[in-house]
Amino acid sequence: MKTQNISVNDFSSEGKGKPTGKRNGFTLIEVLVAVFLVGVAIMGLAQIFTLTVLNNSRSERMANATFLAQQRIDFLRNMTTLELNTATLSDGIPIPLDEQLDVNNDGTIDYRRITQIQSAGFYWDIRILVFIGQHSTESSAQLIADPHQYRVMADMSTVISR
Repeated sequence: MKTQNISVNDFSSEGKGKPTGKRNGFTLIEVLVAVFLVGVAIMGLAQIFTLTVLNNSRSERMANATFLAQQRIDFLRNMTTLELNTATLSDGIPIPLDEQLDVNNDGTIDYRRITQIQSAGFYWDIRILVFIGQHSTESSAQLIADPHQYRVMADMSTVISR
């Protein structure tokens, strides 16, 4: 006597006990739709990742620019009255101090820091503007006149009194 193994999955849902002959698996269309949906999801994640990296880079530049502005303000606060008056004027005319900074010593200008000091008796109005290095060719007067056009990274003002 010969026995035949038949599983429950081989019978139709009608309960007649006959094998259906239907195969389990996915059709080509189902696989293509699944691959398309996974691809769209991965592309969305890649775009989010790219935006996150760009935002982190911009945040780092802004933090560095803010540090450079605060560093200059701290330096000026430690100056004497005579030093502040000397730094402020050239032939009686206020001049901005314009610096091009290579922060990581790689030979390229990373930031441009412009310091304005205006004396008014025994106090000085200080304004520090920090731009990214690509604005090293513009004149300081242009940058001071409209800093937001040149995408200022830090704009700090303070008053020093003696």
